Amino acid sequence: MGAKLDAQFKECLDKGKIKRFAGAKSLSAKELSIAENDLNVAKAGLKNEQWKWSTIQAYYSMFHTARALLYSGGYREKSHYCLRISLEVLYVATGKLDEKFVDAFQTAKMMRENADYEDSFSEIGASKLVAIAQEFLKEAKNILK
Repeated sequence: MGAKLDAQFKECLDKGKIKRFAGAKSLSAKELSIAENDLNVAKAGLKNEQWKWSTIQAYYSMFHTARALLYSGGYREKSHYCLRISLEVLYVATGKLDEKFVDAFQTAKMMRENADYEDSFSEIGASKLVAIAQEFLKEAKNILK
């Protein structure tokens, strides 16, 4: 799996979907702050039984958490797929991040799209997504200390 992931990461770089970015590291804290805000909005949505909004905001919390990690590595993304590959290469393969968070990020994207475009969401789905988004954010904060 390592060689395949490395090849996918290289392809993302070659296509410009992931780029080295000199100012990236300085943006990590801002991304974590955005992720925290999105998570708080998602939690409030749960309390107000706004399952669709909670699903969408939990995804965005995870997205900004992932970006914080990527920025910390000195990169920026132009593709969700390449953001995911980058997390796998830079954090999962190095033992810094559990793969469950990358898998959950992919699931969150699908759930957000279903909520946004298909009007398909649920209380259980929103609750689970908020919980994993919270766990992902906590883990990223620990990594980036």
